[in-house]
Amino acid sequence: MSTEEITVNLLEITDIDDIDDIDSIMQNQEESWNRGDIPSFMNGYWKNDSLSFISRRGLTKGFNATLENYFGSYPDTTSMGRLEFNNQEILRIEDHHALVIGSWTLFRTADTLTGMYSLTWRWNKERGWEIIADHSS
Repeated sequence: MSTEEITVNLLEITDIDDIDDIDSIMQNQEESWNRGDIPSFMNGYWKNDSLSFISRRGLTKGFNATLENYFGSYPDTTSMGRLEFNNQEILRIEDHHALVIGSWTLFRTADTLTGMYSLTWRWNKERGWEIIADHSS
């Protein structure tokens, strides 16, 4: 078996429509979260058993398992608080994928939590941009 070097071409997205589409989805996610609507928040994610979500607790596979984790971790609007995303970098990975790196802040009555994320997005002709892998810490 031979080893091949794989080169991934990372380019900053210059197509304003792509940036606007991803920003719009993430804005909708923020708004959904801040209304306490976890199912609508999850609309930005790939609805598939192969969705990957990585957090301090480890790897979760699948849309439904990720949704259930959110419900378990955030049972009410008080625990959900107010979410803000701050995208720091949006990179295209070849033609139909993008990587978004940023930070999140969760403002709650009892505390404020912060962390970072890297989101792998895929363009789907029928559904548009969707998150296929989320690494949040």
